[in-house]
Amino acid sequence: MHTRRRTALASTLALLAVPVLAACSGSAEDDVRAAAEAFLTAWAGGDTHAAADATTDPAAATALLDRTAADLPGATLHTDLGDVAVDDGAATVDWTATWDLAAAPDWSYPATLRLREADEGWDVVAEPTLVHPELGAGQHLVLQRELPERAAITDADGSPLFTPTEVVDVGVDPAQVTDLPALAAALSAATGVAAEEIVADVQAASPGQFVPVITLRRPDFEAIRAQVYDLPGAVFPTATRLLAPTARFASALLGRVGPATAEVLDETTEDGVPTYAAGDQLGLSGLQRAYQQQLTGTPGFTVSVASTDQATGDAGRQVAAVAPVPGTPIRTPLVRAVQDAADAAVATQPLPTHLVVVRPGTGEVLAVSSNEAAAAGNALTGRYPPGSSMKVVTATALLGAGALTPQTPVPCPGTFVVDGREFENADQFDLGTVPFTEAFAQSCNTTFMQQALQLPDDALAAAAASYGVGTDWRLPVDVFSGSVPADSTGTTKAADAIGQGQVLMSPAQLALVAAGVASGTPAVPVEVVGADPAGPTPTGPSQQVLDALRPMMRQVVLSGTATALADRGEVYGKTGTAEYGSNTPPDAHGWFAGYRLGGPQGDGTTGDIAFAVLVEGGQTSRLAVDVTDAFLGDLG
Repeated sequence: MHTRRRTALASTLALLAVPVLAACSGSAEDDVRAAAEAFLTAWAGGDTHAAADATTDPAAATALLDRTAADLPGATLHTDLGDVAVDDGAATVDWTATWDLAAAPDWSYPATLRLREADEGWDVVAEPTLVHPELGAGQHLVLQRELPERAAITDADGSPLFTPTEVVDVGVDPAQVTDLPALAAALSAATGVAAEEIVADVQAASPGQFVPVITLRRPDFEAIRAQVYDLPGAVFPTATRLLAPTARFASALLGRVGPATAEVLDETTEDGVPTYAAGDQLGLSGLQRAYQQQLTGTPGFTVSVASTDQATGDAGRQVAAVAPVPGTPIRTPLVRAVQDAADAAVATQPLPTHLVVVRPGTGEVLAVSSNEAAAAGNALTGRYPPGSSMKVVTATALLGAGALTPQTPVPCPGTFVVDGREFENADQFDLGTVPFTEAFAQSCNTTFMQQALQLPDDALAAAAASYGVGTDWRLPVDVFSGSVPADSTGTTKAADAIGQGQVLMSPAQLALVAAGVASGTPAVPVEVVGADPAGPTPTGPSQQVLDALRPMMRQVVLSGTATALADRGEVYGKTGTAEYGSNTPPDAHGWFAGYRLGGPQGDGTTGDIAFAVLVEGGQTSRLAVDVTDAFLGDLG
């Protein structure tokens, strides 16, 4: 052995003892370092068998390393060798372990390997301390991740909009099912989830796997308890989730929190390292997802040493801890009273209905509402023909061109032919020749087609752009800013002028158009207070155009197509009916876009608001006006 050879040389060659000892000691240290490095490299590389073979007891080492891998799931080990000491067939190697823990901060600690000289070199001593210096016989590591409490999303007043709420996960235990079709039919009748989906999910599940059907707030579950509770195979575990005041409360904007999906986890991975883990409660949509890391914060962890024998009741001794770092809240401009009034208003309709409210001059989104029948996201990102609500933009173009004033006499025939295609007013009403204001108030399609055909082809697009239509808003939650072509001609141009043709809008963008008229300074939409501007500020129409357009929009309410709103304060607006589809007669959406100054009596109690209402398939604008009436009446 090296030590025996050094002793022999020292006794026979005294003059050369010192240099020979130095050289041989260096060789031994190199051998020890190489052995330690080989062990750690194999372990860090995931080859526990190769690492174990480099120890004094491969079987014990294999069990120890495999248990450590199970104790630290998904973790990656990085090593850094330090000092080496050799003494008469024994050696120690200092090293630093750095564990890249899955979905938790790194964990580093100093440790020491003991090695023994063997016939073929050096072996690492197989003992618990090779994993951690405080690990003893019959013990293992216990890692616990901890997420901080999720930071709040607040309303404009700073009140949190999400609170911990008890929910019931209605689901199926396949092992307890006696009649799957009957169970699926009963659950479907109670929850609205398609029976065929339930059957397919249960059939695809592994034995013992919980199959979720729907998650309900406790009051909603109690309403169906009698229908489902005794069904063989139905199970009802409970949990606590962060929820908004109601299931539909500004859901398109706020989003929701739930167990992390693979897609969401992938979004939060940095340089291939996951920030969060399956089962974590994360933002799945809306602002909750857009501000994921700011709201969620950074996980922390504790590591304890505990007995492998669970019967001992050993709770463990903590050897490391990193406190979780709380997230920081975000404040939205949502106003609870406005959102509640909007939710109540859309709930009056059985058809899919949306209502978006913004603050004129600031672009702050005060409410985003969709009823149960609607796809909530369409309030912000839906693409719909705006119908005669587009006449606000068309009137802006006509007034801006100097071709008309509100008092200019214009013809309003019942029908109008463009390139062989006949267009008509509702029920072909014919007003004869009337002031432009009257044609606007009564929503005369033929007037607007005739006049728009005299404009340059890009005039409608330019007028729309002055309100922000077509802008690529850079928002945390997408808003479709609308689309108005700049090159339409003939029948398409005529149809564009009345919000048909190729023109598309979202309820949110149409509310921003109305807000631009109200304030005279169209604003960039604001979803989060203090966020960077979502795009360039629209230029807005001239003051001369605004002075002409506002009284026209007021006349719609006083004597035109929205007189039902005449008692709701100082309301301005424009109705719209937008045909779509291929049915005969065609189906149509109903719109109302407008604004109100001050409170119901102009007393400023609620401030200026602008809004757009869409009733999908409403056929006329009447239902949209009814929703607006309910909204303003409830808001007060």
